Amino acid sequence: MIDESAFPAFPVMMPVMSEPILGKVYLVGAGPGDPGLFTLKGKTLLECADVVIYDALVSPPILAMVNPQAERIGAGKRRGRHSMRQPEITKLLIEKARQHAVVVRLKGGDPFVFGRGGEEMADLVAAGVAVEVVPGITAGVAVPAYAGIPLTHRGYSSSVVFVTGHEAAGKYRPDINWQAIAQGAETIVIYMGIHNLGNIVNALQTAGLAPNTPVALVRWGTRPEQRELTGTLSTILETMEATNFQAPAIAVIGRVVALHDVLSACRPLPLPS
Repeated sequence: MIDESAFPAFPVMMPVMSEPILGKVYLVGAGPGDPGLFTLKGKTLLECADVVIYDALVSPPILAMVNPQAERIGAGKRRGRHSMRQPEITKLLIEKARQHAVVVRLKGGDPFVFGRGGEEMADLVAAGVAVEVVPGITAGVAVPAYAGIPLTHRGYSSSVVFVTGHEAAGKYRPDINWQAIAQGAETIVIYMGIHNLGNIVNALQTAGLAPNTPVALVRWGTRPEQRELTGTLSTILETMEATNFQAPAIAVIGRVVALHDVLSACRPLPLPS
């Protein structure tokens, strides 16, 4: 027998609607930015969409694929600058599904990897809305590749973990077990961790990672404006400050970062806009 009381309850924000909803919502992953990494299914949906509700990190070349006749609604979702709150987005999706056949919720990266896609899908299902997820290439995989950093390599790393560095809007709550992560994975990929990197670096060193552990930060990865910064756990914060390096960026921590100097010249190039 499974003790269900041991599992947290996930409240449903939206009640089930009594009137029929004829449209369908597609949670589409836009990928990390390079339009060449966008899926064919996602492109097809944008071309026939009636409404597209998109996040702030969706790149302009991908937005250019949207049906010219479609209604476009920016949902924001940048740190400290949310143009719409999550309940408002869900309510809007339900309203648009009542009015239109094809509603696309366009999200950066992959909807189910730190994209709140699971929350949105659960609320839509509870409201009686037909919904489908269209996966995208997540930034944690594509961005290191575009920086010449393989996440695994037989000579450097046989394990990788993906973790968010931003657990709550506007503040950092140290609920992540950084000690377990430091001891359990040879490569650590951190999403949305730039603003909290000082806390993270301290936690990882306290957990036993050496101060000379390599670190790479990649801003606007896969886009023409991609920028990279490398260092170690002991130097990366000072280097960030000296170069005014800012979010959005992916952080990669581990020995594989040393391959950046060797492989970065062979990395893929983003398609022109």
